[in-house]
Amino acid sequence: MPVWTLYGIRRGIATTSWPEKEGPTQPGVLGLPHYHADRCQDNCRACADVCLPGALSFESCEAEERLALDYGKCIGCQLCTEACPNDALTKSNDWAFGVRNRDDLIWTEALQSPPAEEVTRKIQKYFGRSLHVRHVDAGSCNGCESELQALNNPYYNLHRLGIFFTPSPRFADLLLVTGPVTYAMQGPLRETYNAMPEPRWVMAMGACAVSGGASGGGYSCGHGVEEFLPVDIYVPGCPPNPAAMIHALLLLLNRASQHVQGGQVAH
Repeated sequence: MPVWTLYGIRRGIATTSWPEKEGPTQPGVLGLPHYHADRCQDNCRACADVCLPGALSFESCEAEERLALDYGKCIGCQLCTEACPNDALTKSNDWAFGVRNRDDLIWTEALQSPPAEEVTRKIQKYFGRSLHVRHVDAGSCNGCESELQALNNPYYNLHRLGIFFTPSPRFADLLLVTGPVTYAMQGPLRETYNAMPEPRWVMAMGACAVSGGASGGGYSCGHGVEEFLPVDIYVPGCPPNPAAMIHALLLLLNRASQHVQGGQVAH
């Protein structure tokens, strides 16, 4: 008997029961920082000064400046949490979330309204129990690809959820894009999208695909996928972990709820 077969028999089922059952998805992994607006000190720019991708900035509102936080640009480096003198920005383990609207990655004091039900009903009708995904690397550093590969390992076992990767866009329902979309990849990305049958959907995976990331607007790329294609699901992170990717895929299928609105966790 091969040693790995014996090991598997002794170990038993390795696949996580999440998301069907509650439980930790990837404990101990730092996620995107939490923002506590009530702790923010006036005239303090310590966090924005150290933010490399520009996820933190200040905007004028009613004759005063307020901190603006865009999770779509955040790469989770945690420098802001270390620089903040009042713990207005704190570390967290929150990774597993995707959103349908780009604006829901921007922190606001009031929560955004839920997405239109018409789109979710249409997706449920066509792809309620299965989904075929075509992945395109549009200039990624391969961090997102490393996490994507984990989806097919025994622990996450993406196939158990009826979600499969396909090598051909002609069999794909969803175009999953990583990377900021370099100028060299704009043509191949559009060709892939045009080869997909209707109805078709697009997911921007990772900070680069959502907003361009740290290299957005540079000499070789723009500011993410939505400059070239209509995006239906956004997944922040640099890179997002497999749990966040699974949540976003289930969110697209209307088999999971969106729990982040206006850059906040909706209770």
